[in-house]
Amino acid sequence: MVMNIKQWLLIYLLIHFYFMAHAKDTKVSLVVKNLDQPVWLTATKKYPNYLFIVEKKGKVMIFDKSTKSLLEQPFLDVRDKINIEMQEQGLLGLAFDPNFSITGRYYVYLTNNEGDTEILRFVAELENGKWQTESSQGELLLGIKQDFRNHNGGWLGFGPDGALYIATGDGGSANDPKNRSQDLNSHLGKILRLDVSTQTGYSTKGNPFVGQKGAQPEIYAYGLRNPWRCAWDGDDLYIGDVGQKDWEEINKVSFKQLRKANFGWPIYEGDNLNKAKRRLETPKNTVAPVYTFAHGRGKDEGYSINGGFVYRGPITSLQGKYFFSDWINMKIWSLPSDNMQKDKLEHWSKKLKYRFKVLSQLVSFGEDVEKNLYLISHNGEIYQIIENN
Repeated sequence: MVMNIKQWLLIYLLIHFYFMAHAKDTKVSLVVKNLDQPVWLTATKKYPNYLFIVEKKGKVMIFDKSTKSLLEQPFLDVRDKINIEMQEQGLLGLAFDPNFSITGRYYVYLTNNEGDTEILRFVAELENGKWQTESSQGELLLGIKQDFRNHNGGWLGFGPDGALYIATGDGGSANDPKNRSQDLNSHLGKILRLDVSTQTGYSTKGNPFVGQKGAQPEIYAYGLRNPWRCAWDGDDLYIGDVGQKDWEEINKVSFKQLRKANFGWPIYEGDNLNKAKRRLETPKNTVAPVYTFAHGRGKDEGYSINGGFVYRGPITSLQGKYFFSDWINMKIWSLPSDNMQKDKLEHWSKKLKYRFKVLSQLVSFGEDVEKNLYLISHNGEIYQIIENN
């Protein structure tokens, strides 16, 4: 029997939909909505079912994965410490001490009522099934004067050596007008390292510029513009550094390379010399970014990078992919962490739609204890990348 075109087409469609239905792929699942400008998500092994969600205006909320509900009581409320005058200000970062289950200690990164950066330590206590953290009991570890109201950085996290690492912006305005990023007497535009194992305060023992005249002892690396989200993956640190006029960049350095690393800003933007700073001496031995993308609306372009994570969760096909995105161009990409070349770039915006819509206002990524990867929308939603069985 000779089949006609319609019959062949029907068979083709049946085969196509069969394989579509049985093929494993990835998608996003809406975890929580109606948040108030979330910017970060993290977790602690002490309570693996809890997601701790940072809201920019000053609250840390808890989402209970076991009940799929947002707890009514905030884990922390520091709205009284924050006055947001520009979009980049607010409560920006949260990190749990590796020994949180014993000490109850955790750390936050915020811009205060004067617009300056503060790193604070809090101690959480669980009483009668409810978290108790008094905002007035926070210990100010480090205060950093901001020159302007933007480029506030906002990330902090514990490194493989157990120390607290902090990524600060260059203080704001355009082209780092006061050259803070290259100035070792300024905390701005740096990676700072604090040993917070002390009972109070912190130690800078082991940092590369301790004792050097005209250098701040907390500095571990320098030459950054506005690092918006960093992540440790074993001994490697990934930094998404927001560009000025032409380029966005990803820096990747090993724990050993990070010490005294100079990432080049403001003399370099990405791989290129910054024409606005041509009179400055070109620094030697700068660390070049492992990946850059140009400003624009193209599929490989953007205007403001969100640094992400190397995926180490349960989805086998995603293992080892470094995910990142763009705030303005609404793009999500990944690169293999062991080969971050442009021809290896993978596009995810269309694959990770929710209800046929591209995710918008993505501001950050997050991880839970099982290393599941979350996408955070400033609109108030958080999505999880899951396997589509």
